[in-house]
Amino acid sequence: MKYIKKRIKNAKLVLYILSNYKEIDANRRRPMLVICPGGGYQYCSSREAEAVAIKFLSYGYNTAVLNYTTTSKCKTKKKLYPLPIKQLAKAIKHIRKHADKYNTDPDKICTIGFSAGGHLVASLGCFWKKYGENSKPNAQVLCYSVISSGKFGHINSFENLCGKNEKLIKKLSLENCVNQQVPPTFIWATKTDTCVPYQNSLLFENSLKKENVPVKSHYFKTGEHGLSLATKEVNSDKHPHSNPEVAKWPLMVHKWLTEQFIEDYTK
Repeated sequence: MKYIKKRIKNAKLVLYILSNYKEIDANRRRPMLVICPGGGYQYCSSREAEAVAIKFLSYGYNTAVLNYTTTSKCKTKKKLYPLPIKQLAKAIKHIRKHADKYNTDPDKICTIGFSAGGHLVASLGCFWKKYGENSKPNAQVLCYSVISSGKFGHINSFENLCGKNEKLIKKLSLENCVNQQVPPTFIWATKTDTCVPYQNSLLFENSLKKENVPVKSHYFKTGEHGLSLATKEVNSDKHPHSNPEVAKWPLMVHKWLTEQFIEDYTK
């Protein structure tokens, strides 16, 4: 495996590139997952970064973690937008441009975001045209994502992203931004999440269905916010509990991506 660090518009992109095996196919090009951790646009959670990357490496994907700019790293302190989405768009373009170097199929790039990172992923899914065709992911995965700035909104995330700009906060309520060009989407959340209510995900899912965008969702009955892999590997003082039922989500995503990408490159 190759471990590569890149700077992308002042963001840090960490890539985990699996080797190709001569006895199987030295020219194989794997799908790539680009992971955006959560943290309310205040920081990037380490619990939703490398451990997730390694999990999907075990399924045969190349992976990358984008540590995008957050308020803790922003010099202006006024608002972040649109810097994080520009960084994600640039990261996708970079991976496509260097697809051969990264043993990656440029037509099989999936973004995956947690909480506020899910808002970032969904934002690019909605607005990619502004950043060019090469910035469009082929699929996206949203994990207990911040979506709405309305009744169920996580207002701290929006204020960190937009400052006190109420017009921009309303504009970035993504259930109102869905169009037919949004990539196929997998959504999961937990119904007992009291930090970012699962209705965020449900609103986005319903908007995708109205636009006939392919979408698959799963809402687990129980589970706190910020579960990441929901295993002991990512337990912390703030998140001390594993959740065996929720821990099934990576395999669900793997099966879904296999269907989306038609050919199972992970065998």
